[in-house]
Amino acid sequence: MTKLTIEGKTYSCQPNETVLEALLRGQVAISHACKKGTCHSCMVRSLNAAPPEAAQAGLKSTLKTHHHFLACLCHPEQDMVIKLPDQSEFYTDGTVVVNDMLNRNTLLLIIAFKDAFEFNAGQFVNLQRADGLTRCYSIANTPQESNTLEFHIRRLSGGRFSEWLHDGIKAGDTIAVSEPRGHCFYLPERRGQGLLLVGTGTGLAPLAGILTDALAHGHSGPIYLFHGSREVEDLYRIDELRQLVAQHQNFHYMPCLSGPHVPEGFTAGRANEVALATFADLKGWRIFLCGHPAMVNQMKTMVFLKGASSADIYADAFLSTPA
Repeated sequence: MTKLTIEGKTYSCQPNETVLEALLRGQVAISHACKKGTCHSCMVRSLNAAPPEAAQAGLKSTLKTHHHFLACLCHPEQDMVIKLPDQSEFYTDGTVVVNDMLNRNTLLLIIAFKDAFEFNAGQFVNLQRADGLTRCYSIANTPQESNTLEFHIRRLSGGRFSEWLHDGIKAGDTIAVSEPRGHCFYLPERRGQGLLLVGTGTGLAPLAGILTDALAHGHSGPIYLFHGSREVEDLYRIDELRQLVAQHQNFHYMPCLSGPHVPEGFTAGRANEVALATFADLKGWRIFLCGHPAMVNQMKTMVFLKGASSADIYADAFLSTPA
């Protein structure tokens, strides 16, 4: 018999039981449906040890790395400390050290921490104001750089949180930051694999972190970044990305403009359409899609039809919260 611990409370798991069966017997409110590993609704996370390999069948590599597993497939081999997906998040106070503008409507916000903040480039966190107002934003830097988190935050008209960040916050202010979430990040495996990164607007934020992480790990396969907006004034980090192109032969950067005015050095068209026209076959490629939900959802389908494996498609759709 093994022990399962959730928020300090312990449940027994019999030798013939799965984690899901044991928790349901213990009247734990855990989400579940198919009970055979298909729907993934019972996915939980082990906090103390790697779960059995069989319990991670069908999960993305990034989820496996963080010890996520399917409770319905898990026959525990040792005592486990488990976190349910709907448990309250843990918040850490950080200090604002940079709040500068990247372009006419995008804020560069950098938050520093006293203690180590563990994350993967491309994940996201919730930022929380003192009155409890909360919004999620993607991390734009890598953990190798410093004990800080970098965010690119677009001002949304009527957006209570984004307008507060743009107009009200200043260096030295404290803000609460949740633990990182999401599985849209780079893993240093299959380093010869092609990487396709497509983003719109501040979708560049997680892609910038993923790109930096891949280059830092010596990724040798081709890396293509397509970043799009309507007007050139809404793009940013153009010079820095072009400098990376000069430094890395395997990196290719295409700034795309969908508006009527396309200066020299930029590509006409929507970033996702330009990317799809560039590649006839994406079999074996790893795909990262970030930005407008319609673009992300369309691209997930299109890159799959061009041969990309669903396990190699990572997406982060940016959803606006109504004012």
